[in-house]
Amino acid sequence: GGFTLVHQFCRVGAHSITGIGSVCLQDIPPFLVAAGNTARPHGINTKGLRRRDFSDDQIAELRRVYRVLYRSQLDLRTAIERIEVDHGGDPRVTEFVDFLKTSERGIIR
Repeated sequence: GGFTLVHQFCRVGAHSITGIGSVCLQDIPPFLVAAGNTARPHGINTKGLRRRDFSDDQIAELRRVYRVLYRSQLDLRTAIERIEVDHGGDPRVTEFVDFLKTSERGIIR
């Protein structure tokens, strides 16, 4: 998004988007919409994913993963374990989990 500030060494995952004027102090996982000062997650970037020819099933799977991470009130480690067990076969989910595991600054929550 325009005028978004990203702190040094923060990562923005593939297919993510930020709202205008966002301030990103932690990593933004792939496939997310983030906005605010400081940036918070606002769901999956469905419009961007559709533009990139993601199927409805793939987007639905990413939404389920998002719910586990952000809506289940699990700590990060437990959420990652649950995502791997329940959704581990999908390559996009693997990309998502790998990003979470390699985050050094933490992720927006």
